[in-house]
Amino acid sequence: MSDTIIESSGNVFIDLGYSPEDAAILQMRAELMSKLRKFIETKNLTQANAAKILCISQSRISDLMRGKWERFSLEMLVTLATRAGMHVTLKTAA
Repeated sequence: MSDTIIESSGNVFIDLGYSPEDAAILQMRAELMSKLRKFIETKNLTQANAAKILCISQSRISDLMRGKWERFSLEMLVTLATRAGMHVTLKTAA
C-alpha cells in the first residue's frame, strides 16, 4: 500500500492518461451531463417529461441519468442543454 499523494491536474481525464485533446472533450461532456441531470432533478421531472422537453426518447434520458457518457456526443449534449434553456459557452484558458 502506497501513501503517495499525487496532486490532480484539475482534469481527472488527464490524470487517467487521456491526451489533452480527448481529456478536454471528456471533461466538457461530463460537465454538461451533470448540469442536465441537475436540471431534471431540480425541476422534479419524470424521465417521460424530461424526454418531451428535450425532444429525445425516455430511454435516452435514462442513459443520461445513469451517466452513460459514451452514448452522448459533445454536440448532442450542447443541443440538449440548449433545449433545456441553458446558455452553453466555451471558456478557454490563457
